[in-house]
Amino acid sequence: MSKKRVKTTRRRGQNQKKSTGRAIFKWMFAAFLKLSILGAVFFAVVLIYVDGQVREKFEGKRWALPAKVYARPLELYPGQSISIQDLREELTGLGYRFVNAAQGPGNVEVANNRVRVLTRGFDFPDGAEPQRRLMLEFSGERLQRVHDEARNENLPLVRMEPIQIGGIYPHSNEDRDLIRIEEAPPFLKEALLVVEDRDYYSHHGVSIKGISRALWVNIQAGRFVQGGSTLTQQLIKNFYLTSERTLSRKLLELPMALVMDFRYEKDEILEAYLNEVYLGQSGTRAVHGFGLASQFYFSRPVTELELHQVALLVAMVKGPSFYDPRRNPERAMQRRNLVLSMLRDHGYISDSQFQEVAALPLGIAQARSLHKGAYPAYLDLVRRQLRKDYRDEDLSSEGLLIFTALDPLVQSRADQSMVTVLNDLEKRHGARGKDLQGAMVVTDPQTGEVLAVVGGKDTRYEGFNRGLDAVRPIGSLGKPAVFLAALEQGYTLASVLQDTPINMRLPNGDVWSPQNFDRQTYGNVLMHRALARSLNLSTVNLGMAIGLPKVVDVLKRLGVERDIQLFPSMLLGAQGMAPIEVAEMYQTFASNGFRMPLRSIRMVTTADGEELSRYPFQLRQQVDAAYVHLIQYAMQEVAREGTARSIYQRLPTSLNVAGKTGTSSDQRDSWFAGYTGNRLAVVWVGRDDNSQLPFTSTGGALPVWIEFMARDKPEPLVAARPSGIEYVWIDEETGLRSDPLCQGSRQLPFITGSAPQVSVDCGQHPSVNTPTPVEPSSGWLRNWLR
Repeated sequence: MSKKRVKTTRRRGQNQKKSTGRAIFKWMFAAFLKLSILGAVFFAVVLIYVDGQVREKFEGKRWALPAKVYARPLELYPGQSISIQDLREELTGLGYRFVNAAQGPGNVEVANNRVRVLTRGFDFPDGAEPQRRLMLEFSGERLQRVHDEARNENLPLVRMEPIQIGGIYPHSNEDRDLIRIEEAPPFLKEALLVVEDRDYYSHHGVSIKGISRALWVNIQAGRFVQGGSTLTQQLIKNFYLTSERTLSRKLLELPMALVMDFRYEKDEILEAYLNEVYLGQSGTRAVHGFGLASQFYFSRPVTELELHQVALLVAMVKGPSFYDPRRNPERAMQRRNLVLSMLRDHGYISDSQFQEVAALPLGIAQARSLHKGAYPAYLDLVRRQLRKDYRDEDLSSEGLLIFTALDPLVQSRADQSMVTVLNDLEKRHGARGKDLQGAMVVTDPQTGEVLAVVGGKDTRYEGFNRGLDAVRPIGSLGKPAVFLAALEQGYTLASVLQDTPINMRLPNGDVWSPQNFDRQTYGNVLMHRALARSLNLSTVNLGMAIGLPKVVDVLKRLGVERDIQLFPSMLLGAQGMAPIEVAEMYQTFASNGFRMPLRSIRMVTTADGEELSRYPFQLRQQVDAAYVHLIQYAMQEVAREGTARSIYQRLPTSLNVAGKTGTSSDQRDSWFAGYTGNRLAVVWVGRDDNSQLPFTSTGGALPVWIEFMARDKPEPLVAARPSGIEYVWIDEETGLRSDPLCQGSRQLPFITGSAPQVSVDCGQHPSVNTPTPVEPSSGWLRNWLR
């Protein structure tokens, strides 16, 4: 019995264990099933979320595209005043290559007085300019013939593509030029895949082989030395995630890569990668994509890259800073040649090709020779004018195309002139010439377009823009407005002014006693001589006689928009203005009394070329042309006989410059504003701390202006005589009518009927009281009026 009980007990125990085991298994199975369902639901939710995230950015606006800002396009036409050297400078800025035999777009061939240019073409808003094979024939510094060799025809006008001078960037400071995969140069796609992802077209966004290989290498090294990311994963990381090497990021990266590969074609993903990959740093701007990298490193479009250049850009994907060819050229060369050897090993290039290309230099363009970032002062003006019509976020994200009036050749000459003269002044004056600064604004007096802006001695400095913001007393630059106001009140250029001392008690009780610069007085002086010699006492006596409100009214009509205090000192330029404001005022003089608001922008379009805004030529008559004609004559005397007569020691006398010198109180500011037929330039030289200068306007600003005009070679000033103007011979001593044969007589322009009726008798003819107008006889007068 006892044995039976023992067996029965054992059997019961075994049965209990089996039933407990089955219960545990059922519980574990149920838990596993629930967890599996929960995991599947969670994974589905993750996939749905990931899918939404991937699709939102990949199918929407993938990048905040900066606005592209372009200079004016170079127009080539027979008879144009341009030298081969000017053309070379312009084409160098466009990234053209000077070769022995031009064969493809972007190539230039120079031989004696002939230049063959294979242009790239450009889609302008008003029509596409096709690629052309041009033969340009020069005679001296003039273009004689523009011939299209492909079509065998002479052309009246050709436009080169405009130089991109900069952009307006998003807050991320990312910059890129988008390209399509079909625009990729030969070997770019092959090199990228050989180096970064050889199984790209066979995996599904994630490469198990690559991950396993990287895992084994990292285990052997005992640290993270190699990644197994595919190009798709790299794009995911750059597009959506951070670059931190964490497990959570990697776990999120994998499903996103799978979803992207499932959703989109391989070439679509590869194209996005070509535009997203980080390839370097330009100051504060991040260079993304092969399109922009091609311009940044080689100053040419990506479509024109050669094999060794493609290999270098692909080499830099691994580490743009580590392999920076400007800072680490030897390291970059080794990595480039490694990429070339991999192309050879995989059969994309032959061994002879490898040997030939691996021997080539890096061929990197000098960073500071590129035009992007070269014009911070001008771009500052463009931004200010744009913000009147556009929001900042639109300017920095919509890829707008902004076409400006900037002339790269004019800007380069202005920059060089400023730097050259300021350096010379500092050497000449020693310690007294230290810390000099300057600014210049150059416009086209015929259109009101701003061609160049210099913001300081360091012409690429992106900080304080003196051309727009240095508000300094203008000194004698304001005198032409005083004399113009007097002419409108019935004075003439032959009116006798009193250059005598004047003492004025101001409202605060102080006594203002202005003096001429040389501390001398000159008694009776004809008006035109007073302006030419920039006499302070004559100007103040005249201004007080006609009244300060009359002078302010003229200044406003000339284009001065800031408030002007009605103090007598404003007659001598105590009013502060920035160079751009002075240029606006003198633009009205240069355009015969028509006010032309200065403009830097010609047109704004969408990224697809649809016109958004046009900034047309505008003008309205503010001052009678006849009175402006008289002032222009007097301002030409400034250059020929007055304070700016050093101009013609270097420039040709046929130029007929009209202008005015200006020096502020205590010699703190040196100014010159002057214009020719197609150039108006305003120059300021001084110090930021407002300390005294060791020179006046003729020793600082005027030499900069002369240097610029000597480099630019502008057209002469030619005046069409307005109706109601007559030229009469006048005696320089008395201002009375004279005879051409009399000593000391000269011709002056007058409003018809306003010339003196009484004549002096110099022994040649009896005095008469009838007008005897004659045609201008002196050479410069005939040239001016022709």
